Amino acid sequence: MSPQPAPAPLLIACALGIEQVALRAGERGGAGGPVTVLRTGMGPRAAERSVTRVLADPALAGAAVLATGFCAGLAPGMHPGDLVVAEETRDPAGTVPCVGTDLLVKELVRTVPGRTVHTGPLTGSDHVVRGQERSDLLTTGAIAVDMESAATLLSAVRTGERPVAAVRVVVDAPEHELVRIGTLRGGISAFRVLRTVLPAFYEWHRSLLLPRR
Repeated sequence: MSPQPAPAPLLIACALGIEQVALRAGERGGAGGPVTVLRTGMGPRAAERSVTRVLADPALAGAAVLATGFCAGLAPGMHPGDLVVAEETRDPAGTVPCVGTDLLVKELVRTVPGRTVHTGPLTGSDHVVRGQERSDLLTTGAIAVDMESAATLLSAVRTGERPVAAVRVVVDAPEHELVRIGTLRGGISAFRVLRTVLPAFYEWHRSLLLPRR
């Protein structure tokens, strides 16, 4: 019998140390293949450099890439701890469609019961977005903004054909901006949610490994 091919790896990219801590705290078995959690550093340039460098490793050839961490919600009614599953990521450098959005939504609803899951475009920025700029981004159709997801996914697909996705946890929103009282509570809520999402990511990854009919 010919040897079975090695399972495709999964690269989970986040920007901040606190995001990496949350993900590490939630680690359990059950992934469909080798998993790497990469801390890229803050901002699109740092994400681009880190992801491009790591994906040059032959051990990560064909790896699925999932960008995660915290984000700012753009739509009224969003709350800290809500989840955002990107249908696409976009920034001035380009737009990247995401794979398996419906499955991620299904698994997150099951894994994190009681949390609202939003789907739509996730836009990128090179700075923290507040006030009127948040409203302006909402008019483009985006539902959330962060600094690394778009750069992460664009860098990933530029290195080779691979499935990509982005899942973010809302840490602030129009009625709950970071500059307001209650920020700490929102941050704690988002951290707790981020600790719980890995099983959904693993299910997404496993689904990519199933033979297509």
